Amino acid sequence: MSNESTRTESRIHCDALKSLIMSADDAAALIPAGARVGMSGFTGAGYPKAIPGALAERIRKINEEGGPKFQISVLTGASTAPELDGVLAAVDGIEMRLPFQTDPICRQRINNGEMNYIDYHLSEVSQYAWSGFLGHMDLAVIEVAGIREDGSLIPSSSVGNNKTWIEQADKIILEVNYKQNAKLEGMHDVYYGTALPPNRKPIMLTDPADRIGEKYMPCPLDKVIAVVETDAADRNSPFKPTDDVSKRIAGHILDFFEREIAAGRLPKELLPIQSGVGNIPNAVLEGLDAGPFKDLTAFTEVIQDGMLKMLKSGTLKIASATAFSLSPDGIKEFDENIDLYRDKIILRQQDISNHPELARRLGIIAMNGLIEADIYGNVNSTHIMGTRMMNGIGGSGDFARNGYLSIFVSPSTAKDGAISAIVPMVSHVDHTEHDVKIIVTEQGLADLRGLSPRQRAHEIINKCAHPDFKPALLDYYERALHSGRGMHTPHLLEEALSWHIRYENEGHM
Repeated sequence: MSNESTRTESRIHCDALKSLIMSADDAAALIPAGARVGMSGFTGAGYPKAIPGALAERIRKINEEGGPKFQISVLTGASTAPELDGVLAAVDGIEMRLPFQTDPICRQRINNGEMNYIDYHLSEVSQYAWSGFLGHMDLAVIEVAGIREDGSLIPSSSVGNNKTWIEQADKIILEVNYKQNAKLEGMHDVYYGTALPPNRKPIMLTDPADRIGEKYMPCPLDKVIAVVETDAADRNSPFKPTDDVSKRIAGHILDFFEREIAAGRLPKELLPIQSGVGNIPNAVLEGLDAGPFKDLTAFTEVIQDGMLKMLKSGTLKIASATAFSLSPDGIKEFDENIDLYRDKIILRQQDISNHPELARRLGIIAMNGLIEADIYGNVNSTHIMGTRMMNGIGGSGDFARNGYLSIFVSPSTAKDGAISAIVPMVSHVDHTEHDVKIIVTEQGLADLRGLSPRQRAHEIINKCAHPDFKPALLDYYERALHSGRGMHTPHLLEEALSWHIRYENEGHM
């Protein structure tokens, strides 16, 4: 979020912390080699902007001197931006990264074996931290929109795992970002009622509009060792214009919703929507906004441009998330009309926004992307050719397994038609056939509910496969069916991954 007026007045109102204001260089000097650091940030929103860059420069100089390698472990909410992941990865400053990333330099180091990467369901990270599985947290570096008189923090454009990092870390460094719109204050709902088993109690949220937590985050003053003031905007990537493939996928989903309403399986206002980030999800949101739907709700991870349009038009009445993920135009729209959006958007920590209990109770309609699906409905959403990490599973598994409907979407081909999104067997499994209800490509929509494996194969091949690959898929299935190896889930083991091998050897499947 950006704001035209930045440092017209201080946003640090706690007298005890004013003496800790320092430069990013001085704050970065307080982070030791080998530290496990929890940083704010989720989908390019609310991440520290100044300290990672200063730390990267310090790491570069130290490593160039030839002494022991200076690296840290970086834990966040989800993906961040080049100013964090990118600069630290560029100087080989990250030993371990979790739970999600989208940075090309990080990705290269992960796939080269130069960076350890742990890919987690986003709802589980906080519990793992509290259980001790993620190791001792030395520091938290958290961006905030302001600090109140009592030292409590006004969250910025994402909440993510900030609550957990503040509670877990020995020491805390705060970045107060004046570019974050001051009117974000009050839009957050940070819940302090979670506990580890066996002391867990039900989370009393029954509607996406419910507020069950606090607007601010308490922060122990004795933990804070530095405060840095910044004026830097969130990363914001423009969305590509909606293409024909995205429109066709969106059309299939909207037609499906209409049929489900007519069959009495969905109410006319649908059920709370969860949507992954990207061009296809935004096309679906645009289609919903243009359709007959009213009074929709969203219980999701991120607020995208499409959701802003739906909130403004009245198609969507409330959106609950943990962060924003807006284009430059979306950020401008939000800032110019923040008074309209203030009562329609709630930002929560990610162990609530993605909580399985809440996804199941609310009956979420989950819509997420895939890299490939096989003919029986298993989905790979993380690995290219089975071995190379793309980004991570993110929150898709949280919603797919626990929601009312799990919809996975993709163009039917990639790399100018060299790759089929529908393959005999996926090269890596993130979402098993048991969690995948609907698969959609521009070719059509396969409804897999109530179908056996062989029935699913016919549905997926005939509805979703590209015509260039459909005959080969049918041929594989028929030969597997008659191979004598078993007819429940027929496969030719010697050929199951041959499409991937052929692509790597010949450049096409």
